Amino acid sequence: MMNIKAFRLVSAIERELLMGDKDHINIECIECCGKNLYVGTNECFIYHFLLEENISPTGKVTFSATKQRHKYLGFKKPVNELKAASALNRLLVLCDNTIALVNMINLEPIPSGARIKGAVTFALNENPVSGDPFCVEVCIISVKRRTIQMFMVYEDRVQIVKEVSTPEQPFAVAVDGHFLCLALTTQYIILNYNTGTSQDLFPYCSEERQPIVKRIGRQEFLLAGPGGLGMFATVDGISQRAPVHWSENVIGAAICFPYVIALDDEFITVHSMLDQQQKQTLPFKEGHILQDFEGRVIVATSKGVYILVPLPLERQIQDLLASRRVDEALVLAKGARRNIPKEKFQVMYRRILQQAGFIQFAQLQFLEAKELFRSGQLDVRELISLYPFLLPTTSSFTRSHPPLHEYADLNQLTQGDQEKMTKCKRFLMSYLNEVRSTEVANGYKEDIDTALLKLYAETDHESLLDLLVTENSCLLTDSVAWLEKHKKYFALGLLYHYNGQDAAAVQLWVNIVNGEIHDSTRADLYEYIVDFLTYCLDQELVWKYAEWVLQKSEEVGVQIFTKRPLEEQQKDIFNPDDIINCLKRYPNSIIKYLEHLVVDRKVQKEEYHTHLAILYLEKVLQQKPSANGNCAELTETQAKLRNLLQKSDLYRVHCLIDKIQGTSLYMESAILHGKLEKHDRALHILVHELKDFSAAKDYCLWISQGKDPLYRQQLFHMLLSVYLKPGPSDCDLVLAAVDLLNQHATEFDAAQVLQLVPDTWSVQLLAPFLTRAMRESLHTKRMTQAALGLAKSENLLYKHDKIKLKGNPVRLSDRNLCQICESPFCEPVFVRYPNGGVVHTHCAAKKHTNPHSSSPGSRT
Repeated sequence: MMNIKAFRLVSAIERELLMGDKDHINIECIECCGKNLYVGTNECFIYHFLLEENISPTGKVTFSATKQRHKYLGFKKPVNELKAASALNRLLVLCDNTIALVNMINLEPIPSGARIKGAVTFALNENPVSGDPFCVEVCIISVKRRTIQMFMVYEDRVQIVKEVSTPEQPFAVAVDGHFLCLALTTQYIILNYNTGTSQDLFPYCSEERQPIVKRIGRQEFLLAGPGGLGMFATVDGISQRAPVHWSENVIGAAICFPYVIALDDEFITVHSMLDQQQKQTLPFKEGHILQDFEGRVIVATSKGVYILVPLPLERQIQDLLASRRVDEALVLAKGARRNIPKEKFQVMYRRILQQAGFIQFAQLQFLEAKELFRSGQLDVRELISLYPFLLPTTSSFTRSHPPLHEYADLNQLTQGDQEKMTKCKRFLMSYLNEVRSTEVANGYKEDIDTALLKLYAETDHESLLDLLVTENSCLLTDSVAWLEKHKKYFALGLLYHYNGQDAAAVQLWVNIVNGEIHDSTRADLYEYIVDFLTYCLDQELVWKYAEWVLQKSEEVGVQIFTKRPLEEQQKDIFNPDDIINCLKRYPNSIIKYLEHLVVDRKVQKEEYHTHLAILYLEKVLQQKPSANGNCAELTETQAKLRNLLQKSDLYRVHCLIDKIQGTSLYMESAILHGKLEKHDRALHILVHELKDFSAAKDYCLWISQGKDPLYRQQLFHMLLSVYLKPGPSDCDLVLAAVDLLNQHATEFDAAQVLQLVPDTWSVQLLAPFLTRAMRESLHTKRMTQAALGLAKSENLLYKHDKIKLKGNPVRLSDRNLCQICESPFCEPVFVRYPNGGVVHTHCAAKKHTNPHSSSPGSRT
């Protein structure tokens, strides 16, 4: 166990001052009250000294004692015990089994001669129960066997208040309120002298060692237990503190928080009540008295008196920290709370936590260091300042004085060990990242974020980009130089962007893509630039780099116009005509942009629709058609062209027909003729030139979408006529006609069909058509009959209502007013509501609801 210097032994009374050259005088007992020190001797003398505390030039505490007087008590027995009762100005003196009262100043016995006889030893109740400030409560062990007596001692009289029997002969006693802690022959007990109840504590043998019973606080005692243990016990018979280990031969104990001091034949030992460890050992032979008086610890031999002067707790703590004994220092610092004013303690304790944190940090105990830094509310710049160049050049920070640690910088702390240095940097990154969003960072955000950026850049940490794309306080000047130094150009662009310098950011990224500078942070930097420009509000910047992004990739580059935010597109901040003009040299881009306008945004503008259709058409015509005029595989562009031609009604049809004339784009030609309502021409192209019967059928369905059934029927009859047109017989056309009839029987008028089909066709050939036609005809007939029946029923109801209404006469005169306009009737023409209300016909036409009814549309 490493020792600390908690106390220093200082002489209080020189031997010569006490006894001169009389060697036969021995000190038997002592008492101290304020500056008054009393000594009782073996020759029945009491000596009174005035004790002065002095501070030497070196800062050490010394004592000087001035003898005031001495008094001989007149017995031939030694003075056994002395106790001061300052409230009464009395000194209680035990000599020859008698407790006498003497004046504290002149040591003269009180005139009344009041005394307590038959006392072996006694103790004062430091937690009195009487409430009388002008008396003290005294407990004595009586010469009567197994008897304890309680007295009230006044200025000039004594009064016995209680006598209690004990199960064994008591040898030592301490008092707290109604509770007595007694050392009996074989055990310690707690006895409530008011109720008579007792609580056994633990055994001990009075023949083997001297018992120790000492009150150390409210309702708590210190006892000499078996096995060399100093045991703590409360009045409830329990121990709230762990025992301290002291000598088997201990003869005295004292308390000077947070220490327990023990005396044996050769040493004074100091033990911590906080962690139960022995902290100091002082050689001290022939000592036989150890007592504490109001925080002052006095120890004596038979010839001299000494004082154990405690070193300031702050110095003890600093000594522990200097020895790297962090845990002990913190325990001692916490224990010092009760002896130091709150505000002073908080300041001291925070500093101790910070010092302890740096000690743990230097030992690479980072978790412990972090908790200590947090608890100690460390100014994080103290930690950052250990790392060279991390604090901004504009920072005005200076380290704490006196310093919290002994290190100039990280190089000294790690002694150049790169592995340790790396670990320290990782810790700082973690710590700064945690505290940057807490109260710890208040006022220091720029220092913290700038340091964090530098660490991330230096260590190539992935969090560098996260820092720069979120809210941060990185100082631009310092950060730019550092990022350039470590070639973090993409990150530098993010920094520029965060600080509102988008032009510098984009130019930097363009230089990376162009290979002028090297930074492999993002393999998709070109796409990132496009995305950045897409959401950029600076029109000038977008136009400046539009040519560059389009030259790199037409398909991707055009996204700076096609994927702009919706609210921006709705306001047309970028004029579409200007964009189209810019994209003229980029055929793929202009198609993409026009698709965006026409298909995605559904802009209803003829020139955009026509332009897109022409671009589609030109692109399709660039493809080489096969010999029969059909492409082997329908291209994506051709599919888009057909879709646009079918769904749009805004393009210039004649312009496209002129361009498509003489090409093999029959389907497109048919669609265009369909837009001009030239269905016979369109069907002729599909049947005779394209020879796509399925397309001809789909054409009829497409053209008739949203139209009435008769329109669709006319189209199907027109297609059937194309199939059956007189001329050279074509087996394929006949089969197509039969399939059309059999598959779409409901779309035809059966009577007209029978007039069109050749007489040579058999009934069996048209059986499916005829069957469906008959079913449709019967169904139509029956549905018509049902509708007619329902109409007749409704008509009958109306007639019934009309008859009922005619049954009641309506009287109309010039006094009747219209219930809507409140004007009189000029002619016998009116509208009558079922509730009897009468209104003008023109008022009823304007208002279709009953003026006195909330339900609209009442029958009249």
